[in-house]
Amino acid sequence: MGQPLEGKVILVTGASRGIGFEIVREVGRAGASVVAHYARTKHGAEEATAGLPPDRKLLVQADFAKHRAGNTVWDQAVGWKGRVDVLVNNAAILTELDWDGSDDEWDRIWQATWQVNVVEPARITRSAVRHFAANGEGTVISLSSWLAYRAGRAGTAAYSASKGALTALTKSVAGDYARQGVLAFNIAPGMVRTDMSIDAAEEFGGEEGTAGQLAMGEWIPPVEIARIVVFLSRGDCRHLSGATIDINGASYMR
Repeated sequence: MGQPLEGKVILVTGASRGIGFEIVREVGRAGASVVAHYARTKHGAEEATAGLPPDRKLLVQADFAKHRAGNTVWDQAVGWKGRVDVLVNNAAILTELDWDGSDDEWDRIWQATWQVNVVEPARITRSAVRHFAANGEGTVISLSSWLAYRAGRAGTAAYSASKGALTALTKSVAGDYARQGVLAFNIAPGMVRTDMSIDAAEEFGGEEGTAGQLAMGEWIPPVEIARIVVFLSRGDCRHLSGATIDINGASYMR
């Protein structure tokens, strides 16, 4: 039996570290050809794809803070082999908000968060959906967050709202394009052990302190998220389309 993703082309945004890094490695190990998008950390994307032969990897640089960067990524991705089979919306930023800060700072954080976490993912999703519908099949997988469903720290409001918007967008794709063969899923992780999360947890007792508040007493290894992406990318559980998959170690159950 061949590798489960052999022959598929998978585009992963935000592939140079954290969850995206592990997704690239796992889908590559499963046989996929991988388009690894990064904004600034090229060496991270290179490391993530290091185990792949040259004909099964493409690195694409674009900063989602810039208008229509998603179009740049999509055009290069689909131009590589003439098609993309799976889009993984992973790229995101988390900037803390101060509710008592200045209006200018408030506006800056909201605008930057919305641009990177919603506007460009929506733009690239639009291109993907049209491509998939024309081909009669394709999959969108979006990395949401449990913060789209539960209260987080006061400073995460913009991030939480952006993840809620991405979740709604992906559900819309699932419903609107179900008869065109397009599948769409959300993955909503809890506390995942990434550099971004570890840095954010420093003022709340660090990794050890916050892990003590979780049901399993530990953070989620990013590779577990990546394994879910491999499963969904196979495309053989079509009637799961539209679902949000929670992975938080039983710390939050809806």
